Amino acid sequence: MREALERFLGELSAQRRVSPHTCAAYRRDIEAVLERAGARGAAVPPSAWTTELLGRAQRGLWSRRLAPASVARALAAWRSFSRFCVRRGILAVDPSATLPFPRLPRRLPRTLPSGALNAALDAIAGDAAAPRDRALLELAYSSGLRLSELVGVDLGDLDRGAHVLRVRGKGRRERIVPVGDTALAAIDRYLEVTRRARAAAVRDGGALFLGPRGRLSGRTVQRVVRRRLAQVAGGLGVTPHALRHSFASHLLDRGADLRAIQELLGHQSLATTQVYTHVSRGRLRKAYAQAHPRA
Repeated sequence: MREALERFLGELSAQRRVSPHTCAAYRRDIEAVLERAGARGAAVPPSAWTTELLGRAQRGLWSRRLAPASVARALAAWRSFSRFCVRRGILAVDPSATLPFPRLPRRLPRTLPSGALNAALDAIAGDAAAPRDRALLELAYSSGLRLSELVGVDLGDLDRGAHVLRVRGKGRRERIVPVGDTALAAIDRYLEVTRRARAAAVRDGGALFLGPRGRLSGRTVQRVVRRRLAQVAGGLGVTPHALRHSFASHLLDRGADLRAIQELLGHQSLATTQVYTHVSRGRLRKAYAQAHPRA
């Protein structure tokens, strides 16, 4: 089964174009079950991959008080691997088919108020990291980027004249997104400040945003967001994804078409984008004011 796992992960990466992050998560979830079936690193026969084994592994996740989303992700990995094994003739039946799928709570995206967000972005100044942080957050909000997309931006991806950026999203799918004037100005200031350091860097691979050791890491971006935007979130922890949610919600508030927002976000399904119709308070207030006879 360990050999089958390597083949499965290879197929995910090469044929289904699954991101390295997702492949790593699938590996962890499946290897955790294989460790239950035998000693660490020992061979695990296909006969050991049973519904009983997967059920015990699932109960173990619940006993650790993991969130339903984490349990659902693990089950999705087990099911995908099991179906692969059935297709390849390694297993006769899918032992994961009867496992109950966790009931996931419906959570609305968290958005930041546009006025407070704009003020916070304009206030980023006064320290050595300010030019980079301002450019980083301006681009994230201007173009609605995921965290992985943001840290993966290279200098060559930015078309300064056309005001667009090439983005490599989930499943290695590429899309072109616009970049606003404010974000471009912040990027220009950042590049001017870091010109010498960038010329001396040899390991950044052309990355737009640099840290002391080359390309900026996702953890550093998370720390930047928490530090610079803490007050916007009312003192609560705020994540880079909140900027992406705010990008979509603020566009919708100002009349942008939902399908256009879908394209900008890189969503494959319009249903994924429709969640923003539930959090666009300005749009709801406008519709109410226009339609209700006693509004």
